[in-house]
Amino acid sequence: MTADAGLVIGEWILAGLAAVGVLVLLWIWRKGRPFSEGDVFRASRWSSGNHLFPTQVLITASSVVHYTPGWIGKREETIHMAHIASVKIETGALLSDVLVETSGGSDPIVCHGHRKRDATRMKALIEQYQTAYYRAPTPRPVAGDTSSR
Repeated sequence: MTADAGLVIGEWILAGLAAVGVLVLLWIWRKGRPFSEGDVFRASRWSSGNHLFPTQVLITASSVVHYTPGWIGKREETIHMAHIASVKIETGALLSDVLVETSGGSDPIVCHGHRKRDATRMKALIEQYQTAYYRAPTPRPVAGDTSSR
């Protein structure tokens, strides 16, 4: 093999490695995008456990969804507004942790590494949606309906 052939092979190997690197970076970027429409809060990539795939929290009028993407697949945990007992914010020097405790006694949803303003906004949204949920009138049975007996 001549020196020129070795150089060409080396260039192809380098180009292949660069292409794989670009594909990996695109995959990481794609997995780090918000997973849903609405109020989605992403953890900082600078926090522990969130460097490649930051944890995300979606807060809707009916539930809180804790979403953690992975290389392949995802982990998702949902708590209905009626089952949220309390929301705690633990503030550090730069970032905050949000703990959403359930009334069922199971482990709380722990969200590490959110910005302080995001953490306070998450807590305010949960409290707002809980207030609206509990103020809504309860449905009354329709006359002649025997399904509730």
